[in-house]
Amino acid sequence: MKRYSAGLALAFALIWVAQSPAQEKAPLRLVQTVSVPGAQRKWDHFGVDLQGNRLFATSEDAPAVEVFDLRTNKLIRTLTDFKEPHNVLPFPDLKQIFVVDGEASEIKILNYDSYQLVGRTELTIDSDPVAYDPTSKYLYVVNGGREAHTPYCLISVVDTRTGKKLADMKLDTNRLESMAIEKSGPRLFVNMTGVNSIGVVDREKRAVVQTWPLTAGQENVPMQYDEATHRLFVVTRKPSKLIVVNTDTGKEVASLAVADYVDDLSYDAGHHRLYVPAGGGDGAISVVEQQGANDYRLIATVPTKPGAKTARLVPELNRYYVGVPGKGSVEPQILVFEVTP
Repeated sequence: MKRYSAGLALAFALIWVAQSPAQEKAPLRLVQTVSVPGAQRKWDHFGVDLQGNRLFATSEDAPAVEVFDLRTNKLIRTLTDFKEPHNVLPFPDLKQIFVVDGEASEIKILNYDSYQLVGRTELTIDSDPVAYDPTSKYLYVVNGGREAHTPYCLISVVDTRTGKKLADMKLDTNRLESMAIEKSGPRLFVNMTGVNSIGVVDREKRAVVQTWPLTAGQENVPMQYDEATHRLFVVTRKPSKLIVVNTDTGKEVASLAVADYVDDLSYDAGHHRLYVPAGGGDGAISVVEQQGANDYRLIATVPTKPGAKTARLVPELNRYYVGVPGKGSVEPQILVFEVTP
């Protein structure tokens, strides 16, 4: 075995350090923690109003919608006339805010400025996941299923310009979760969680035209779509995996493990990343880099807090908001992260 002097060994070590890549910058940096004192909140989904500089955070337990100022991140209003709000969609052009109130079996329509109730759209119980088509101005809302004690769920089609329900589409499973709109075509992708599949709905025919089974994991909950690469992203809970599906073929092309107990998913097209918030254990965000249409790599696991499983990316502000539920003496919080290059 060849022996080197101590000085030569040190020189080799310095050359190796000089040639090693610099430590990678964290893709998310915590910049603020916003507490909601005197309240118990179990956060569900977020809504964003860039024109009005507002962030809406829904709470299922102790039902409420908290309104934050996007510029300062301060809490500016608490709305409480709900039974179980799940989603908020502001429409500045209509001067209205749609709140999907699952336990009330309806969409509550509020005035954009005063938050006063100005209308209702009747649905069935457990109204929750939504997808919005900006071209037709139609809102697709999942409702029914398990809480309605039916073996099927409905996707209701609502015209946001009138607040009227146009149709109900019946899907043969008692549990549907997230949906994603195809903007260049008529497809609506749906997580048919009760049968561990992805349903492909033709929005023009208002019917399921294909069903793609998932094999890499079970209990598929959140979903996002990258239309540029024709890749659909789904996260399962059993086990916790990110699954990538080619929407030209319906086949799985990649999967990788992520943190446990996920309820939301964001795709960052500008940075080619996926942010996967997980509430299991101490809480963490799995950050996955899209290196190619079929190539994905976990580049960071960013710590959060227990139960922090819902979040919202606001790419226009380079901000990522994560909801931390309150429990006991622990106040509910919103963690504000800066998205870094």
